[in-house]
Amino acid sequence: MEVSLQAYRPLSCSTVFPERISNLNLKLKPLTGFCPHGRFSSWFKGDLTSGVSCKITAGSADSSRRRQRKVSSSRPNGPGPKAVVPKTPVEISIPKTSQRNNGDKKGFVSSTSSELAGPKVDVKRVDENGREVEESSSLNSKTSAIGRSIQVVDNGSVDKGIDVDKKLSDEASLKLKLEMEEKLRIEEIERLAEENFSRGNKLFVYPQVVKPDQHIEVFLNRSLSTLKNEEDVVIMGAFNDWRWKSFTFRLIKTTLKGDWWSCQFHVPAEAYKIDFVFFNGKDVYDNNDEKDFCIEVESGMDLFAFEDFLLEEKRKELETLAKEQAERERQAEEQRRIEAEKVAREADRAEAKAVTERRRQLVQELTKKAVRSVPDVWYIEPSEFKGEDLVSLYYNRSSGKGCDWWYAKVVVPDQAVVLDWVFADGPPQNATVYDNNHRHDFHAIVPKSIPEEQYWAEQEHQIYRKLQEERRLREEAIRAKAEKTALMKAQMKERTLRRYLLSQKHIVYTEPLDVQAGSMVTVFYNPANTALNGKPEVWFRCSFNHWAHRNGPLPPQKMVPAENGTHVKATVMVPLDAYVMDFVFSESEDGGLFDNKNDMDYHIPVFGGVSKESPMHIVHITVEMAPIAKVGGLGDVVTSLSRAVQDLNHHVDVILPKYDCLNLSNVKEFQYNRSYSWGGTEIKVWFGKVEGVSVYFLEPQNGLFYAGCIYGCKNDAERFGFFCHAALEYLLQSGSHPDIIHCHDWSSAPVSWLYKDHYVHYGLSKARIVFTIHNLEFGAHFIGKAVAYSDKATTVSHTYAKEIAGNPAVAPHLYKFHGIINGIDQDIWDPYNDGFLPISYTSENVVEGKQAAKEALQQRLGLKTADLPVVGIITRLTQQKGIHLIKHAIWRTLERNGQVVLLGSAPDPRIQNDFVNLANQLHSSHADRARLCLTYDEPLSHLIYAGADFILVPSIFEPCGLTQLVAMRYGSIPVVRKTGGLYDTVFDVDHDKERAEAQGLEPNGFSFDGADAGGVDYALNRAISAWYDDRAWFNSLCKTVMEQDWSWNRPALDYMELYHAARK
Repeated sequence: MEVSLQAYRPLSCSTVFPERISNLNLKLKPLTGFCPHGRFSSWFKGDLTSGVSCKITAGSADSSRRRQRKVSSSRPNGPGPKAVVPKTPVEISIPKTSQRNNGDKKGFVSSTSSELAGPKVDVKRVDENGREVEESSSLNSKTSAIGRSIQVVDNGSVDKGIDVDKKLSDEASLKLKLEMEEKLRIEEIERLAEENFSRGNKLFVYPQVVKPDQHIEVFLNRSLSTLKNEEDVVIMGAFNDWRWKSFTFRLIKTTLKGDWWSCQFHVPAEAYKIDFVFFNGKDVYDNNDEKDFCIEVESGMDLFAFEDFLLEEKRKELETLAKEQAERERQAEEQRRIEAEKVAREADRAEAKAVTERRRQLVQELTKKAVRSVPDVWYIEPSEFKGEDLVSLYYNRSSGKGCDWWYAKVVVPDQAVVLDWVFADGPPQNATVYDNNHRHDFHAIVPKSIPEEQYWAEQEHQIYRKLQEERRLREEAIRAKAEKTALMKAQMKERTLRRYLLSQKHIVYTEPLDVQAGSMVTVFYNPANTALNGKPEVWFRCSFNHWAHRNGPLPPQKMVPAENGTHVKATVMVPLDAYVMDFVFSESEDGGLFDNKNDMDYHIPVFGGVSKESPMHIVHITVEMAPIAKVGGLGDVVTSLSRAVQDLNHHVDVILPKYDCLNLSNVKEFQYNRSYSWGGTEIKVWFGKVEGVSVYFLEPQNGLFYAGCIYGCKNDAERFGFFCHAALEYLLQSGSHPDIIHCHDWSSAPVSWLYKDHYVHYGLSKARIVFTIHNLEFGAHFIGKAVAYSDKATTVSHTYAKEIAGNPAVAPHLYKFHGIINGIDQDIWDPYNDGFLPISYTSENVVEGKQAAKEALQQRLGLKTADLPVVGIITRLTQQKGIHLIKHAIWRTLERNGQVVLLGSAPDPRIQNDFVNLANQLHSSHADRARLCLTYDEPLSHLIYAGADFILVPSIFEPCGLTQLVAMRYGSIPVVRKTGGLYDTVFDVDHDKERAEAQGLEPNGFSFDGADAGGVDYALNRAISAWYDDRAWFNSLCKTVMEQDWSWNRPALDYMELYHAARK
């Protein structure tokens, strides 16, 4: 099977006849003929200028071997066909130029390869009598129809003004030009074929320099290939290292000297390389000795530009998917709304029917007692009346014992069936004597009322409409409140992120502050505040996606002085697939001294990228979790931190003992999961959701956790040691491979060394250990060992980390020890959605909200309802909490004519009795201004946080403290001692303006240094005086503290940085 060389490329009429194309005007008429698949048939049936038709015949380059064939139209401009890499058996795209009288071979499928250039053809013009006029042209040209410049007008007639002779001359010139180009092309290909054949090359391409967005022809010398004995030769390939637009085409044997086979295809604009192999369509391949064939594409994209192109395509795809997902969610939500509305309507109809039936029964009972009049007591005129009539009701005040008649004009209500009334000696607010018919009231039938069934049908409809309106208003209020809550949370999260980005501005910041993928960013660095202070040079070392970006780290860049003082700067391009920017600084290009933020590195989030961070799997192994097993702040941290990290799209699990005292009412989807054996006992595993977090409860059948309590057993160390070992065994036996195992305080400290000494060798080697100290006062030995074994160790505030840095448990490991402040759960502590408060409020109406809460608090506790400063104290009564300072503050508040409310209890009976005696004394001497509630009362705690003006926290030491954070969430001003987390979160209005500004905050409370009466007096006196002296300023301070974010938004980001650093 031999064919002529195929025409190289299609022609554009606009390049041949630019002046004609620009002035061509056509009015299209309905097509009456048949044009299969959008291609022209062999005979064009239309009105020509000369009244003739065109018959098109194809021939080879050798005119002596010319033969007729049907030819499809030339390809349109645009990219080549999108072929698919075949499986065996293969369906192969065959260029139309190869299908000379043969049709499609069985087993192969024709594609749109007609877009490839066609062969040289002869065009014969045929007159009405069948006489042929031979002309030469190329089927590859789009001018085959347009070149005749036929202009059709509305009535289908031909414009008589066209010079036919000139048109024929132009066509002849075009034909000649095309023939010359085709001849030169064939000669060049023949030359290349002979040259490559003589050199023993089995492959060449025309044109020799391949450029993007063009057609090329690939030639293979089958005799030099492993396919030399195969009947079929197929090319299978793709572009850009097999990453873009795969294709499969069948090669056709040419008439060139040697066994040359060829095919044509289009090179897309995005290509920088063509990769391909040849095969027989089945299982015999020529893959260039397993290296594959490749052709470089010049003057187009390079690898990096193509990567960016792919990322941009991915971004568009993600945008489209996001829009589609949003639309699906919208439709699903709309469907849920429609279904819920249908159910609500049915419920309202049922309720209306039930209410109507109850009223109907009541009226029927009254009707039995109703009459038209009672002789000598009362009667109505006229006796016949209906709804909306004006009647006179007569009443004999002497009750039949005389003739003392009184009357009143009454308008009968519309649709009334029975009238009901009593008599009295005055209006309702002043009446003292009643005649109520011996407590049966008076009832009169309305003689001309509407039919009973009609009346009750209308009543039911009115009740239904009222229920519908009430439901609508209720749902609108709920929806509006939910939308406002979501908006406030989003705005607070945005403000916190901005504060997070600015928190290290004294060292490093970027312009723009919000780094966008695919854009330039300038990094400003102040070495004066770092280890590189005084170094003559500073080098910037940067990468992306936690140092794991596909392009690797950027080359070190020498930073140049910035315009603002001691800062230096460097500018980089952020790739489209970046989601975080990572960098450190060094003193030289080769390294030397580094500033890597104490081994944490610097990280800045990138927005708008096409790639997202892969979810990390974090497992908390803990003995406390709020609200189901809460003793102290540890339980709150585990739950809230888990939720916050989960909200950042990571996967979080908690492993907890299944105590017999668990509060399972707060566990959703609670179910048996599995069992396993370890330590000589069976351990049952239960699963449930707590506040949306997945929790696995371990229940060893040896009874270690059937103690009725969490802490307080003599064998607590044994109990929790067994639990830690069992938790790791569960991870191993269940096949779980977490990225981070996070353990807490002495009770789960054994996890760290059990993992490193044993389970890291058993198959859990992927995990890194993070250990958090919540309170070093308990189990210091266990804590010290856990810190030593952990990859990263933390405690719950920066200042507490400094306070315990000298402790032997921590001191040797300061290089991996970090302080991260705790947060509060803003869904639990939310004055806008708090059901324990009389009214909901935000910072916008904080004065109104707190005033209502104060009045409700005073009424509940029996305090004087007055405009006085209220000091609230919510605490466990232990020496750590400064109980001697609490007692003093109570008396100082009363001396300043304030009110004081304390809520809390003491685990030590002696301290509890001491405060019972104090409560009795205060309730006797200051009953209207002091109340001590020595118990646990969750609803009351919410009311105190909202109703108090100040919350006192005078702790002797406080690792973090949550009380002051909740207080500010409710607009109460904290009065605290400067220690631990209290110092990190409360900034004195008189002394801490600069310290607050460095954190992106405003001052928010009152604080003191000492641990004596003078210290607490200094802070408390200033606070109460501010309340008395400048109420407007005080109210603005309440608004300020409410708008500060003390949730887990910021701590969660800090913990994620720590987790990444642990895995680095």
